[in-house]
Amino acid sequence: MNLRQQLWRVRRCLGAAAPPRRLSWPPARAPLSVGSRRAQSSGSPTHWNQVVSEAEKIVGYPTSFMSLRCLLSDELSNIAMQVRKLVGTRHPLLTTARGLVHDSRNNLQLRGLVVLLISKAAGPSQVNASCQNYDMVSGIYSCQRSLAEITELIHTALLVHRGIVNLSELQSSDGPLKDMQFGNKIAILSGDFLLANACNGLALLQNTKVVELLASALMDLVQGVYHENSSAKENHITDDIGISAWKEKTFLSHGALLAKSCQAAMELAKHGAEVQEMAFQYGKHMAMSHKINSDLQPFVKEKTSDSVAFSLNSAPVVLHQEFLGRDLWIKQIGELRETIKAGKGVTSAIDLCRYHGNKALAALESFPPSEARSALENIVFAVTRFS
Repeated sequence: MNLRQQLWRVRRCLGAAAPPRRLSWPPARAPLSVGSRRAQSSGSPTHWNQVVSEAEKIVGYPTSFMSLRCLLSDELSNIAMQVRKLVGTRHPLLTTARGLVHDSRNNLQLRGLVVLLISKAAGPSQVNASCQNYDMVSGIYSCQRSLAEITELIHTALLVHRGIVNLSELQSSDGPLKDMQFGNKIAILSGDFLLANACNGLALLQNTKVVELLASALMDLVQGVYHENSSAKENHITDDIGISAWKEKTFLSHGALLAKSCQAAMELAKHGAEVQEMAFQYGKHMAMSHKINSDLQPFVKEKTSDSVAFSLNSAPVVLHQEFLGRDLWIKQIGELRETIKAGKGVTSAIDLCRYHGNKALAALESFPPSEARSALENIVFAVTRFS
């Protein structure tokens, strides 16, 4: 299946869905503690932004401008004008658009930033001089910067496509049908535009293996989102799955793109299979830690409103169900959030987050010491910090 077909499958699958200053904790390359007591609070947005800001200085520019050439194009400007017509409606594309403009907690440019940092940390290949004539700025090849932009374009397109509403499940409280239909058309158009630009950027890289890696990442995303949508149909109760199955599905929907983009960055610099594998492992475990950190937020914050929503298929919930047993789990589902906070699910999820953090740090051991490597370590520390 070629890349164009993969992109088409992404849109169709997602269209069916309803609505990181150098840190002192922990010391560089020190293993993250596992088995600790339940944390009382997560790292603050200010702390996270500090990590990202210093990482951006290392790669040469703020990653918020990574897709600026695309976002300022005439085509997308026209789409933005149409999105304004959704103001006052309840279509989820508006929420996605606001998040693209400002999301200090999750930092939507994280994936591109990690690709740039891993590229600089690895540096040029010492055994293959075939790309010595490539343009390099701040220790990063221009093709690797293009790859980082492509990664962000794909991720952003998927966010937009996931905001497509299933019209057959609309309720009267969701607003007029014509608003939702119009919002869906804009979401499809803008998501497809971003994916088309990603396709064009991949072709300009002129590297078959990189195209194959990103195409397979798209296939993984399709499969992962399909599993997520299937389990979300009955969100009042979690599927009876163990943490192993949860990790497999989560890698597909949240880890594959970053892992394979990091590997592709090493391929563009002509690094060997061993370095490519270490980059893949860092991207994989970094993404897993980031996702688990996100899942933990409703349970580890000191002041959390009872109305805060959380997924019944998130890591703490799945782990809590695994410890508790299916029958007792179903009985407790009425007071779920407080029950999970009092159980072993949250502690185990924090341990799992730090486990993947340690795996990501271990994958960096083959990279030479540098500012970029330290920044990659600091990003891991930031997403595994809960006190």
